[in-house]
Amino acid sequence: MRKILIIALLTFQFANANVGDTLQKVNPFLKFALVLDDDCDACGCSASGGSMGFASMLNSNFIGIRYFNQLYKSNDGLYSNSAWNKENFNTTQIWARIPISEKIQISALLPYHFHEREVTNGKQSINGIGDVTVLAMYQLYQTHKDSTFFTHTLQLGAGIKAPTGKFDELNASGIANPSFQVGTGSWDYLLATEYIIRRKQFGLNTMFNYFVKTENEKKYRFGNQVNYAGTFFYLYERDTFSLVPQLGLAGEVYESNIQRGQKLKNTEGNILFSKIGFEMGKDKFSIGANIMLPIQQNLNGGNLDAKYRWSLNLNYSL
Repeated sequence: MRKILIIALLTFQFANANVGDTLQKVNPFLKFALVLDDDCDACGCSASGGSMGFASMLNSNFIGIRYFNQLYKSNDGLYSNSAWNKENFNTTQIWARIPISEKIQISALLPYHFHEREVTNGKQSINGIGDVTVLAMYQLYQTHKDSTFFTHTLQLGAGIKAPTGKFDELNASGIANPSFQVGTGSWDYLLATEYIIRRKQFGLNTMFNYFVKTENEKKYRFGNQVNYAGTFFYLYERDTFSLVPQLGLAGEVYESNIQRGQKLKNTEGNILFSKIGFEMGKDKFSIGANIMLPIQQNLNGGNLDAKYRWSLNLNYSL
């Protein structure tokens, strides 16, 4: 059943690549935007995007607000019958994407996190402004829309995440999920690539990102991270109304965290998600929704279990 679902997702998704050229003349939603997975910091709490994406499929330049939720269960692994704790991570985010030239675009995220978890002695909660992320993407190559049967776009970029969120060393020591934070406390760096192939209203967006984490003032460093994804999409439009269903897969790979020069056991891992969503636009406004369900995972030595992620967003086209 799982294999059938994956095949169905991929088959449906090979349907949305040539969005941009048809949109420009009929409505305010310009070229479809970069779908770039964002920094997750080893599953969770300090995540700015939780791999839900860094930009809109409909708006090439916008400002908006997004809410996303992540649910995990964690186990300290000390005993075979250790209790599993529920962890609920919530983020409200102001996000924007602004082209500054024909080939360069800037994206920015400002998150506010409010997380809670249930442990044996009650509930714990944290909240506060998270780490600000800024990313610049450069269009290295793009075919002309009438030059080939398929059109191709290749973008490369780099970004930075500033330590504007608070890092609590106690939350990172001796627990199953050291990412129960609102920030990493470190300056982190991002290298990004995106490739898009399109045929009329159908297309496939693929991306690969690498996050370089640095040590914070508390001598703690989250492990470097790889994000990858493939998303099929289809554009339906009528005058000023547009609808873009999306379907695909997304994966994350985490290296081990390091504290005071020592590699921490059971802090590495990997996970593969299926994802499905849509965006719908009318005039200058658009709304979107996205849900991700794990297909396979091995997180923190099996002591962390991701249940789902989902998001909602409202954007205004600039």
